[in-house]
Amino acid sequence: MRRTCPVAHSEFLQWSVFRHADVVAILNDHETFSSEVSAHMSVPNGMDPPTHTEYRRIVDAYFTPAYIDTYAPICRDIASTLASTLPRGEVELMGDFAQTFALQMQSAYLGWPQDLHEPLRAWIQKNRQATLAGDRPAMAAIAFEFDGYIRDMLDVRRRAGVDAPADITTSLLSDKVHGRPLTDDEIVSILRNWTVGELSTMASCVGIIAYYLASNPSVQAQLREQPSLLPAAIDEILRMQAPLIANRRIATKPVNVGGRQLDKGDRLSLIWASANRDEAVFGDPDEFRLDRDPDENLLYGRGIHVCPGAPLARLELHHITEQLLLHTDHLSLVPGKPAQLAVYPGGGFSVLPLCIA
Repeated sequence: MRRTCPVAHSEFLQWSVFRHADVVAILNDHETFSSEVSAHMSVPNGMDPPTHTEYRRIVDAYFTPAYIDTYAPICRDIASTLASTLPRGEVELMGDFAQTFALQMQSAYLGWPQDLHEPLRAWIQKNRQATLAGDRPAMAAIAFEFDGYIRDMLDVRRRAGVDAPADITTSLLSDKVHGRPLTDDEIVSILRNWTVGELSTMASCVGIIAYYLASNPSVQAQLREQPSLLPAAIDEILRMQAPLIANRRIATKPVNVGGRQLDKGDRLSLIWASANRDEAVFGDPDEFRLDRDPDENLLYGRGIHVCPGAPLARLELHHITEQLLLHTDHLSLVPGKPAQLAVYPGGGFSVLPLCIA
């Protein structure tokens, strides 16, 4: 598609944009390409300036170096415990490892109780099934269920007063936007965006990295010998196979994109999975290289909506990959049991059998 039809229309995704240059141009022009694509509140992902600016200020405060540094030892301990307890032999890595890691990490960062892990795991599965089936009533009910978890935690913290847990969820209750406290709807939206996106994307990332290492023994050996290469290697692996397939925008005025004339109100899908494999930027997109320009990698987006949690995600992925390599001797694929790819909008794998030695 990048070569023959880089901007294509379908009923499913409307205008799909495949080339790196076109995707970057859209990301850098929030005035022409709005993020207000949904009728539902999405703070701050689904907002444009100046509204976005004030809410993004609140969100960014929870991803400062100080916050992340405090969390780093907890992150390392969770990763070490999970990796050290992996059984030897055949393992289904997505359910037994990747999803558990995502749940524990996110709950630890937000200060959520451990007894929420399994309800959230069940919720993720129900949400995935409803999304794949296109069952909008079910999707609405499932969203309402998740919002209920958050509202219950807000109520608990209000009743506790000064004895409330000193965590991000409690802190959001005292945050202000435009001189007033955040509403419960706004807090729910912030935490929903962090949690729903983080749980699925983090688990996908872990699976993609593990699959690549198991499929490429020479890279696996290199990273075991030189763990200092992990940050660049992780970003490169996730460039090659995207954990997040696409993102949406809507045109605010007539505009030409990649030779296609779009009208005001036209909807676009930015295909990250294609842009990060564009030969015009990366040459052979399947070539594993550690000397690429990191600014060209769109793994965490670009522009005003660049992922605020990118430093946190990199920390988590570094620790889980490092500990996985530290506590194992070898990762390999299971003969006769191929991995099962996730279905759009998910990236990575739904099932990943691996041999752990």
